[in-house]
Amino acid sequence: MPAYLTDLETPCVLVDLDRLAYNLDRMAAYAALHGLALRPHVKTHKAPRVAAEQLRLGATGLTCATPRELEVMSDVTADLLLAHPPVGAKLARVLALPPQVRLTVALDSAAAVEQLAAAARRAFRQVGVYVEVDVGMRRVGVQSPEEAVALAELVASRPSLRYAGIAFYPGHVRERMGEQDAKLSRLETDLRAILDALNAAGLTPPVVSGGSTPAAWRMHEVPCVTEVRPGTYVYNDRTTERTGACDWDDCALTVLATVISTSVAGQAVIDAGSKALGREPMEAAAGPNAAEGFGALLDRPELRVARMSEEHGILDLRHSDWRPSVGDQVRIVPNHACIVVHLHDLVHGVRGELVETSWPVAARGR
Repeated sequence: MPAYLTDLETPCVLVDLDRLAYNLDRMAAYAALHGLALRPHVKTHKAPRVAAEQLRLGATGLTCATPRELEVMSDVTADLLLAHPPVGAKLARVLALPPQVRLTVALDSAAAVEQLAAAARRAFRQVGVYVEVDVGMRRVGVQSPEEAVALAELVASRPSLRYAGIAFYPGHVRERMGEQDAKLSRLETDLRAILDALNAAGLTPPVVSGGSTPAAWRMHEVPCVTEVRPGTYVYNDRTTERTGACDWDDCALTVLATVISTSVAGQAVIDAGSKALGREPMEAAAGPNAAEGFGALLDRPELRVARMSEEHGILDLRHSDWRPSVGDQVRIVPNHACIVVHLHDLVHGVRGELVETSWPVAARGR
């Protein structure tokens, strides 16, 4: 170090350091301006280096999805949220975190509560619990205010657990920011009903925590929210740009690839396929659209990775006069940055053509 992009073996992941810094500053400033606690989700970067910068800029703690993420991030902060119910064999690993870690877990079932309470008791520690509520994603979360009250009461009755609040994930809000009004209004109505029931039962949640980058920039409009848990904002990707949550120039993460064949007319083949880019389709309000491809060129966003096999990506050049040569390098903005990071061991930090640093994806894997 330092080196140049041409010195790197492809495919590999690049992060533009200036764009990363802007993205981190922007979210930290938003949360501070609106009095929201920022607890970013590490699933996007899985890197202590990035997490430490989020904490330096004011994040109150970190959100994790796996025991591995918890273990790695426990070296960075003592305030961790596991936003994925640990059931079965995972519990012992989660409860083996260093004793100084203030652990909170999001749950939505009595079975998960009882398993966690028993494991925490055996580990001689207390664990905070967010009651997970469903506000439209239809993935996890209790389905009614009555269920939220019942689960909160159960948590509060277990000495090894601490009722810490409620959590929701508005992942169903995928429209462009200016088109989210109807869903955000419904979300606020549903949350208010849950909060009214909890308040009436004497279980006012200390924290109301919401996640999701596409909706994060409007969470201050939902009056009851106290904490936000965005993840993708650090790097951004094609899907984030599509929702209007960032501009194209805010996409910090790209996959550097090399053109390896131009033999077939109207296309170029790069050395980045599904094992480098993932196979996540683009999603919009209308749903997945395979015609959108699996990534786009950073400097030519109209050119897409139209098809892939495991090690090959096909750039569709039929409607372009650009003709790369074998050996040329291209930078691909992926559809979903989180998946791409999970597929790679190392990230290179760059400015222009200069490779200034690199860091491991320390929390990947299980």
